[in-house]
Amino acid sequence: MSGRTSSPRVLRYSLTNWVAALWLALGGLAYGQTYYPNHEVRINDLPSLTAKSRDVADLLATSLEIIFRDKEVCCGKDSALEDSVQRADPRELKDVGDKLRGRHLLSDGRAIVVTAEVWPAAAGNASSGSPISEIMDKRPLLMDWNSHWYVVYGVTYGEIVADDGTQSETILKFLLLDPRYSDARRNVSFDRQTDDWGKVQGLLILRSAPQ
Repeated sequence: MSGRTSSPRVLRYSLTNWVAALWLALGGLAYGQTYYPNHEVRINDLPSLTAKSRDVADLLATSLEIIFRDKEVCCGKDSALEDSVQRADPRELKDVGDKLRGRHLLSDGRAIVVTAEVWPAAAGNASSGSPISEIMDKRPLLMDWNSHWYVVYGVTYGEIVADDGTQSETILKFLLLDPRYSDARRNVSFDRQTDDWGKVQGLLILRSAPQ
């Protein structure tokens, strides 16, 4: 994560159009609040996997394999989540979460528990801290944008700090991997200021742990 800028600035009407647009999106800053823009955190060691076809089920399975980073867990033959991924509707984020959530067995009989939290697009910035903290903890997320699956491997965000020390964050950009491609088209981003948030169906926060 990058550190705070050396000269933090309180937002004013005279700042650039971009910051003004953000100011409006945030509903304005109250007196005594300071805005620190352009923090970034990302995961740099994800596997370079590409889906074997453009079929939505293959794209989902590849995205999940990148997220879990453990072939025993997901998502190929004899993995703990193989059957659950195949039963899930590959076009429905919530159903994917419902099918993956719960107790599963590895091929050697050991049990794992998967938690799956849907972060709906309708939440806006209400839960921005959750995706940010997941990336900080090196856990990528699954994103459904414009009916395509993406792996969220990083975020750029701004932080508002009140005089009493209270902090809040707003995500400005999601850094994404597109499992359809292995070339330069693989790395894309979703910019909250220029892209249509209405085309985002949501994000899925996934974790697995031994039981």
